[in-house]
Amino acid sequence: MRNNFNILSTGGIAMILVFALGLTASCRQKEQKAMGMPAMPVTIGTAEKKDVPVQISAIGSVEAFATVAVKTQAGGTLIKVHFTEGQEVKKGDLLFTIDPRPYEAALKQAEANLARSRAQRDNAHAEELRYAELAKKGYVSQTQYEQAITNFDALEATVQADAAMLENAKLNLAFCTIRSPLNGRTGSLSVHEGNLVKANADSPMVTILRIQPVQVVFTVPEKNLPDIKKHMAVGALKVEAYLSKEERAPAIGRLSFIDNTVDTLTGTIKLKATFENSDRRLWPGQFVSVVMTISLEKNATVVPAGAVQTGQQGQFVFVVRPDHTAEMRPVSTGRSFEDFVVMEKGLVPGEHVVTDGQMRLVPGAKVEVKDGQGSKVEGQKEQAKPGSAAKD
Repeated sequence: MRNNFNILSTGGIAMILVFALGLTASCRQKEQKAMGMPAMPVTIGTAEKKDVPVQISAIGSVEAFATVAVKTQAGGTLIKVHFTEGQEVKKGDLLFTIDPRPYEAALKQAEANLARSRAQRDNAHAEELRYAELAKKGYVSQTQYEQAITNFDALEATVQADAAMLENAKLNLAFCTIRSPLNGRTGSLSVHEGNLVKANADSPMVTILRIQPVQVVFTVPEKNLPDIKKHMAVGALKVEAYLSKEERAPAIGRLSFIDNTVDTLTGTIKLKATFENSDRRLWPGQFVSVVMTISLEKNATVVPAGAVQTGQQGQFVFVVRPDHTAEMRPVSTGRSFEDFVVMEKGLVPGEHVVTDGQMRLVPGAKVEVKDGQGSKVEGQKEQAKPGSAAKD
């Protein structure tokens, strides 16, 4: 048994040695292959210092700054529409006219009732004064005098009631002309000339939206709330609205509203940003990409986003050494901004990284730097020495 064990041990050791030698040979073959391979064409970028804004991205929807559903408070026949659908109107502009004749007749009746009540009151007042003199001389009883006072007071109340009825009649007549309560843009008409309209109907006659300025509503995770409140206390936070991914000149607004509660179902909080919208680019109901800038991180190390690759061990970049060979280096990245990625670990400013052509690269491979059109770049700029990055 002991001899067998020694034989097996000797065989196992031999196998391990063979495996190690094979592995070493394989590594050497790869290095020799890399050294023997022709230079691989690549494009490069440079790690550099930049001031990078700290931003939050979200999807938002555009809302009108104010919305008014126009209804009538006077029923009757609609005899005139003074605007066209989709027209811009100003506050005070005439929108609708309802047949005023029934309300004009009611106004005249109210005026006549008031005039009659005033005449009766004036007569009762004169009679009260006469009874006051007669009561002093004892020609009429105290009861008759008090009856004259009561009659006058009753007619005075009637005058006040009729005056109120007159004011109501004037108000109803005024309701026959409907004017815009704000500057805005009209929507589609729900009723046209010649139709009978009902006072305070369920459906509005037209809806007017104020779209200058306009608001964008969006939500962010509640974890961002402390930072938002902190920086908003210092000054207004800039909010950008993009209508498409290709847009380079977004609409610029300011954060104007933070909701007073967090949505417990989604763990988010609602925010609103106000945009002047002078060019009418934003339209109520649109969905937009929202980017809100909270603060600015100064002197962050950034590289082009195309340089960062992901492998089994995590993220890495290919660094171009001064001898034009590629070094595969693991990195730790932060947030993205425009076409750049913030480097938290692994690179120092000045180092060159491969931004295109990584698919055929292996560590130690020779590279030939090309420009964006595929032409060879002569005289590669001096860069930081390999290994000068902070060791993490």
